[in-house]
Amino acid sequence: MNAVTPAKPAEKPTEPWRQRLIRSLLYGRNVDRAAKARARVGLAMLAFGAVYALIGGRLVMFAIGADAHGARRAAAQEVVATARPDIVDRNGAILATDVKASSLFGEPRRIIDKDEAIELLTATVPDLDEAEVRERLKTRKGFVWLKREITAKQQQDIHKLGIPGIGFLRENKRVYPTGNEVAHLIGLVNIDNQGIAGMEKWLDNQGLADLHRAGFATDRLQKPIELSVDLRVEHALRDELLKAKEKYHTKAASGIVSNVKTGEIVAMVSLPDFDPNNPKEAHDPDRINRLTTGVYEMGSTFKAFTLAMALDSGKINLNSMWDARGNLHYGKFTIHDSHALGRFINTKEVFTFSSNIGAARIALGQGVEAHKAFLGKMGQLTRLRTELPESAAPLIPRRWGELNTVTIAFGQGMSVAPLQAVMGINALVNGGYLIPPTFMKRSESEAAAMAKRVIRTETSDKMRFLMRLNAEIGTAKTADVKGYYVGGKTGTSEKVINGRYAKKRVLNSFTAIMPCDDPKYQILIMLDEPQAIPETKGFITSGWNAVPTGGKVIERIAPLLGVEPRFDLPPSERLILAASRTTQ
Repeated sequence: MNAVTPAKPAEKPTEPWRQRLIRSLLYGRNVDRAAKARARVGLAMLAFGAVYALIGGRLVMFAIGADAHGARRAAAQEVVATARPDIVDRNGAILATDVKASSLFGEPRRIIDKDEAIELLTATVPDLDEAEVRERLKTRKGFVWLKREITAKQQQDIHKLGIPGIGFLRENKRVYPTGNEVAHLIGLVNIDNQGIAGMEKWLDNQGLADLHRAGFATDRLQKPIELSVDLRVEHALRDELLKAKEKYHTKAASGIVSNVKTGEIVAMVSLPDFDPNNPKEAHDPDRINRLTTGVYEMGSTFKAFTLAMALDSGKINLNSMWDARGNLHYGKFTIHDSHALGRFINTKEVFTFSSNIGAARIALGQGVEAHKAFLGKMGQLTRLRTELPESAAPLIPRRWGELNTVTIAFGQGMSVAPLQAVMGINALVNGGYLIPPTFMKRSESEAAAMAKRVIRTETSDKMRFLMRLNAEIGTAKTADVKGYYVGGKTGTSEKVINGRYAKKRVLNSFTAIMPCDDPKYQILIMLDEPQAIPETKGFITSGWNAVPTGGKVIERIAPLLGVEPRFDLPPSERLILAASRTTQ
């Protein structure tokens, strides 16, 4: 029996030494290759996941990146370019403030179908100019304005359209709750909320624009700007001027209420005016501020300066006599009086009868140089500077001779801004101190610190007496509101048309002070080219229109200003002149 020999297991094929070396370097020795493969697969999956996450993140950032940039721009826009402080009157009533409003913008690079976007936008907002929108969106700019200050309804409707590359920015919009009431004083801003006129422009010039650029002019850091104007007085003055403008068919009407002791402008109106909420109206050349940007021959108002000059010199007194028996001939010119008296008249009558001849003789008696020096001292020969950027320089003769002194003595041949004349008249009645006018609140002590004495106290007393006497017996009688001891001076100035004075086209003024024994306020009323009506019996001079208008204004504003009525007061001869002599 043969023995069976067991079979030997098959031998593994011998691995070349090069492969063993590579495997050993890659995997090491005694490594489970299956586990290693699974780890590799997991690592590959993680790598691919990270790549796809990175790509997805970049896509999301690309989609929302512009909106985020717009949000940052919106924040910057609100801080740097738009925030403005409130402007309030002396009692805290808001005259100008900011409200939030949305503005529409586009990012042309992100808009896929521009024609469709233009069609949808113009259909939703009809006042959008299609050609203008198309021109802006066809550019390759990253940002363009499409419409500033849209309504909430328009914003909602546009948002529903879901147009990529169309967005909104929150901006501050300047609004004026009082509308036309203080338009010329407040001024207005442009579409970027930058002041372009009036106190709004003054604010920017005072450093507000610099604060904007530096990023500090935020709503939280700005205190309201308090003005000297009283909105109640402003309304009453404007209302009476509107009535006078309509009644006398005037081309324009204007007025000022000024505190004679501080120089504060309590009210200022120039008609026609405009609504600062509608800036287009402000571009009408007829809507200028005639009180600061216009210069006019102030007519007989200037006789107050002429008489004050002479009285202050000590060369004349209230009883000095002047020859008014006939016209005054000077070269080829003839000076005459509207109401010729045909006799010698005293200084008081020169004022109350508004004698051109008497004023001319008084000025000639002082001399040309003295006349020029006095008007210069009263601030009438240089441009008046106030907070309002709009101002005009006076028109004075290049060569000032005797004839110029003759005509300027009664208000012809020299033109000044009405506010300039108001400043001078204040000095004539407040004790003799020239105080620069202001539209900001100012105390009497602050005014005293900057006041400059220009005439003696006794001269001021005499001017107050003459003003009151004119209301008692002269051309200002219709403005003598009982209880307020009003005084004033009228002025009727013929306008120069084609180089000649036109008798039927006049600029009338009336300057009133109250109360004359201790003046607190001056009121100036100006009517441009009033027409004759049956009530004025065919006359167009100041006493028939500007004076009664001034009386109505005084009647309304005196209680608002805290001026208490006093009745049964003695005449000016005793209350003013006698008191003046007693204290001297």
